[in-house]
Amino acid sequence: MIEWGLLLETRNMRKIRVVFLAALTGACLFFLFERAAVRAVSAGPNPPRSSDLLERVINLIRNDYLEEKEPIPTMDGSFKGLVNSLDAGCSYLNAESTARYQSQKGAALQETGVILYKRFGSFPQIIGLVENSPAAKAGIEIDDSIAEINGAGTAPMSLAEVYLYLDDAGGTAVNLKIIRDDKTLEFKTDRALLFPRSVDYKPQAGTAGILRVYRLTPSVPLEIKARLASSIKKQKGTLVLDLRDCSEGSLDAAWQLVNLFLKADNIGYLAGRGEAKETVSAPGDPVLEKTPLVIWVNRATIGPAEAAAGVLRDFARAKVVGLPTLGLVAREDYVPLEDGTSVLLTSGVFCLRSGAKLWGQGVSPDAKIDPASSDFGAYLKKTNELRSSP
Repeated sequence: MIEWGLLLETRNMRKIRVVFLAALTGACLFFLFERAAVRAVSAGPNPPRSSDLLERVINLIRNDYLEEKEPIPTMDGSFKGLVNSLDAGCSYLNAESTARYQSQKGAALQETGVILYKRFGSFPQIIGLVENSPAAKAGIEIDDSIAEINGAGTAPMSLAEVYLYLDDAGGTAVNLKIIRDDKTLEFKTDRALLFPRSVDYKPQAGTAGILRVYRLTPSVPLEIKARLASSIKKQKGTLVLDLRDCSEGSLDAAWQLVNLFLKADNIGYLAGRGEAKETVSAPGDPVLEKTPLVIWVNRATIGPAEAAAGVLRDFARAKVVGLPTLGLVAREDYVPLEDGTSVLLTSGVFCLRSGAKLWGQGVSPDAKIDPASSDFGAYLKKTNELRSSP
């Protein structure tokens, strides 16, 4: 037992302090500090007392729990609960998940086609399905929940972890246990390379065309400006910017997309811890400044796509059609730790120039779609009604 205690004191307690240091100084989690558990860590005149309290709890588990536990898995679970409970974007990645994260970064991944949202301690819920994706072809449905991925339970996972194990560089199938209403179903779902292009443009009668963004990557605004803008400007009518199911990308790409349609020194700001603010601008000349615009969104319009829709609506540059978005517009920092694990932490949330947060609020459409009838035709009909209304 003495050797066990020394291991906890030298390795795992050091690991706790590293995680707390990253959480308290490297992340701007100001909006979560109202929660009592986080206040106990972050507030008060003598912060070390919180670390002492954690150390005491660990010692109680070590000495008084009914059976001896392996220290590393036990502590990994503690770190996972600590970080994953902060918000949907935060994640503690153990050594295996960290290695997977690093190997997948920048790689061309094969995917099932599900778009997910997950609250802490719950199963990830499918809020979007890529059309003709392996998951859609397998019979998986929106509002299903994923209980297991290849036999591993998903409830303790973060949203980032779930995607790490759903997606893969190889083409092997993945076994999913799905909860649908009161039934538990099992699916063997292929993976495939989705979206050969991140953006596409197609003519559409009665409009200036449909500009569909699948992933809001840095190449998207560049491609629109270089390859598509001239064709769009030749069309009469309103351009539809289709951001449905656009759940990936970067905030920098979102600002560049906004800059195609408007120019402003201040389009909003990233709010950090305390009073920290980082103003976001759209300084370039907008190549589509005079093109009338409608934006389509749904529940799977997440992050950077939400930010772009929110800014363009805030400037009265576009009307928004669809379903309310979730409000997950934030910047996340990846923090590798010295023992091979890592942490993803929310370090800033996006606010409109008025100060209204998109985080937790999302984008409310000007014209809402019935969730039970939300296909392409329904969106187009609602768009035509919006354009014809005074």
